[in-house]
Amino acid sequence: MMADLFFEDYTAGSTRETFGRTITETDIVLHAGQTGDNYPHHMDEEWCRTQPFGRRIAHGTLIFSIAVGLTAAVVNPQAISYGYDRLRFLKPVHIGDTLRVRVTIQGKRDDAKRPHHGIVVELVEAFNQDGARVLVCEHLLLVKRGSGGT
Repeated sequence: MMADLFFEDYTAGSTRETFGRTITETDIVLHAGQTGDNYPHHMDEEWCRTQPFGRRIAHGTLIFSIAVGLTAAVVNPQAISYGYDRLRFLKPVHIGDTLRVRVTIQGKRDDAKRPHHGIVVELVEAFNQDGARVLVCEHLLLVKRGSGGT
C-alpha cells in the first residue's frame, strides 16, 4: 500500500496496526544461520528446558526484523528510515507465538541539517497473541516537507 504523506501530514497520536505473523522454528534456524548466533537459548531445546524460560526463545534481532517487516506494508515515497532508538526486548518470544505490531506517531521535529525535511518519531510496539508487549522501540523517519522547507 502506498501513502504519499509529507511531514505536515503526520499527526501525533495516530496509530496503525499490522496483521499477525507466527514465529516458526524455520525462522529461528534461518536467522541463526544468517547471523551466526547459535546461542543455546535459540538452538538447544534440551538445555532450554533447564532454564527459567523453559523452551527455546527467538532471537531479539529476529523479532525486531519481523516487527519492522510487518510495518513495511505501508510505503511512503516521501519518507526514509533514519534509524531506531530505545530498542527493548520486553518478553521472550517462542516458536508458535503470533506477533502483531502497533505503530503510533509520538511526535515530530525539525531537522537542523535538512530544512526541506523533518523527523517523525514512531513508537513501534510488538505484541504476542496474548496481548503482551514483547518489543518496543522508536523508529525515526526522515520525511520531506510538502512546502519545500520551513
